[in-house]
Amino acid sequence: MRNAGELNSVIDEYIASSTGPLAGFVVADFGRVLAAPYSTMLLGDLGATIIKIEAPSGDETRWWQPPVYQGESTYYLSINRNKFNIQLDLRDPADLATARAILARADVMVDNFKPGGLEKLGLGHDDVRREFPHLIVASVTGFGETGGKDLPGYDLLVQAASGHMHITGDVDTEPYRAGIAMFDVMTGLHLTIGIVSALLDRERHGNGQRISTNLMATALSCMANQTGAAALTGASPMRMGNEHPSIYPYAPFETSDGRIVLAVGNDRQYVLLCDLLERPDLATDRRFAAAKDRSNNRAQLEPLLTEILQQRTTQEWFDLLSPAGIPCGPINDVLGGLKFAESLGLDPVTQVGEGERRFATVRNPVNYSEYDLQYRLAPPQLDEHRDAILAWAGQSSATQEAPVPSGANA
Repeated sequence: MRNAGELNSVIDEYIASSTGPLAGFVVADFGRVLAAPYSTMLLGDLGATIIKIEAPSGDETRWWQPPVYQGESTYYLSINRNKFNIQLDLRDPADLATARAILARADVMVDNFKPGGLEKLGLGHDDVRREFPHLIVASVTGFGETGGKDLPGYDLLVQAASGHMHITGDVDTEPYRAGIAMFDVMTGLHLTIGIVSALLDRERHGNGQRISTNLMATALSCMANQTGAAALTGASPMRMGNEHPSIYPYAPFETSDGRIVLAVGNDRQYVLLCDLLERPDLATDRRFAAAKDRSNNRAQLEPLLTEILQQRTTQEWFDLLSPAGIPCGPINDVLGGLKFAESLGLDPVTQVGEGERRFATVRNPVNYSEYDLQYRLAPPQLDEHRDAILAWAGQSSATQEAPVPSGANA
């Protein structure tokens, strides 16, 4: 944790007033698009001070529209809260000097440049670590830094190359991508774990270190049982639509007015389900009594369950099955998902920022008994905090007179 020294800028005041498990740590965020910015946003929620450095053209997600909110990209707004912002052209000697001054006071440097990109700009990972041995340098690539170093790191490409698209979709349809950039988000989570672990290691042993991850390795790790099965058996899993290869019933089923998802994961739950469906014979039928048999004989069990479930509405089945301990639920749209979480008391949406730049934002899902998470800074406009950052980095005598945003902690 760097010594902030005299409180001579808004940044110093922000650091001093931050709360949370990472309060006092400073992250220089050279990331853009999704994986790296998502990670740094999470670090900011936990109390770290994030300095987002953008190129003259800005983060690409600023221009990924629609949808928009008050003329700004909702994509950008969703992953960039709790950050200060400065626009730097790293090809310009003065701006490069500012970047180095920021790194001198930072604890972590995050980037997702293509391998070799920062070297061309004078901020190569090895050079930066030699000059600032305290610094943790955390980088994300698409396909690693060896054979895949020249491949562009787009989530869609990784979903295709990893095999994820091959197992997504119905048996008789073409492969599908997931509805979100899932491996970007998962890589951001892995990067966050790596950064927090490296900070802990530095507190124990001294200097920082370099950590890296990539979308491809993350995809293979996060496909878990599917890649594990392929590695063990030498056979590739196939598309099964909404069904699970090893568990049944674990899929959507038709009701009288829609569909309900059943997620019956063990024999005890299955026996209880059959009792509630008033078909206890389906629990003792040798074709379905054991989990392995239900999976192997799903084609025979599915029409029997569907015939019963079509006799009531989705809500009626949910009200009957869920209180009894049967894992089930409706298929909501995204707005319905937020409303469902709200009905459970999860408070999924909070507010960030102040005045005209106060936005709804999806709450960080981690809770701490000893801390409230931070929701203080609205997603920044390009170069919004230049004077404050220059003053904090010792590159200008200018100071920011505006008060530190207080916001409302979670």
